[in-house]
Amino acid sequence: MDERVLAERLITYDTSTLDGLRAAAGFVKGWLESRELEVKSLEHDGLPVVMVDVGGRGGPNPENPPTVILHGHLDVVPAYAHQFEPRIEGDRLIGRGAYDMKGALAAMMCAVKDVADNPDVRVRFVCVPDEESDDVSSRSIDALVSGGYRGDFAITGEPTDLHIGVQAKGVLAVRVAVHGRAAHGSTPWLGDNAILKAHDAFRRIETLPFSRESSDLFDRPSINLARIEGGDAFNKVPDRCTMDVDIRFLPTQDAGDILSQIRAIPDVEVLKCFTRAPAVVSRRNPYVRALRDGIGRSIEGEAMSVGRDGASDAIAFLEAGIPAVEFGPVGAGHHGPDEWVSIASLKRFRQALTDFVTLLPTWLEREAPDGGPDLRAVEGGLA
Repeated sequence: MDERVLAERLITYDTSTLDGLRAAAGFVKGWLESRELEVKSLEHDGLPVVMVDVGGRGGPNPENPPTVILHGHLDVVPAYAHQFEPRIEGDRLIGRGAYDMKGALAAMMCAVKDVADNPDVRVRFVCVPDEESDDVSSRSIDALVSGGYRGDFAITGEPTDLHIGVQAKGVLAVRVAVHGRAAHGSTPWLGDNAILKAHDAFRRIETLPFSRESSDLFDRPSINLARIEGGDAFNKVPDRCTMDVDIRFLPTQDAGDILSQIRAIPDVEVLKCFTRAPAVVSRRNPYVRALRDGIGRSIEGEAMSVGRDGASDAIAFLEAGIPAVEFGPVGAGHHGPDEWVSIASLKRFRQALTDFVTLLPTWLEREAPDGGPDLRAVEGGLA
């Protein structure tokens, strides 16, 4: 049950493809079943979801024990074939998904087995196939939670360098059209090039008032030009260009206000947008404090509370009133060419999860859980 070996095996599956996802999910299911764990599997939009419930059967409240959800995802962003051939350099396990988040997933699978006989706490492990999907309107975890999948606290194993992600930025994905005027390619001065104007419009977005704001855990929002399409002939000045802009805004900001600032840019038309609320969980929540205690037994120094630049499936739990944090191992380069995870941190991550489950009843006896105003999926500027 070596978490490094398990992570290496998971990396070998190209889970940016449907065939790779199905093969990897079959491996996860088989690995858990070989540890005598009862596995439940289902499909969401043709993609495999794997789930296991363990523990919580012999404590003082066997009908309703404290329930912790460990959430991970198998899918990765596309990569070259060689990135699915894991390699080790010193303490680094390198490969697509090592950091986001097959390393964490492997450690979570091991931790589920480690705590399977804990009588006081029920642990629910769920492995989803679509956290990285472009289809943000139909995620398997949203469907599970809306269908009644519940717990008292959720941990999603996104990369945090063994810190606790108590806040996450919101998402505003915007598709805009920029209009120009067509002309013959040999006389561009007679036209108004929409591609060039789109570039200028993006630079304007980067300097809008919202881009200069900060909060206690974030120094700024992020703005990324993700895709641009324009022009329909080689010998024609393009008169229309569309671009997709990925904005990750702060818990103190309002998506509607950001859209208003974008709409005020001349010759820019907002075609469609998608928003996902920022996430905030109180650092005083007893589950968070128990997790912090568990981490402190596995690492040197302080397990800080941090803000996460990227969005994650944690918001699905928060919107259902379930406190949820991001917590994962040490590494770097996720979605990049040299993604890696620290092998030593995988062991510490696994141990921290095990210690957290063991310590949790003591923390719950000390403090009553509070699902009040400190727990929310933030809508706009109401943080």
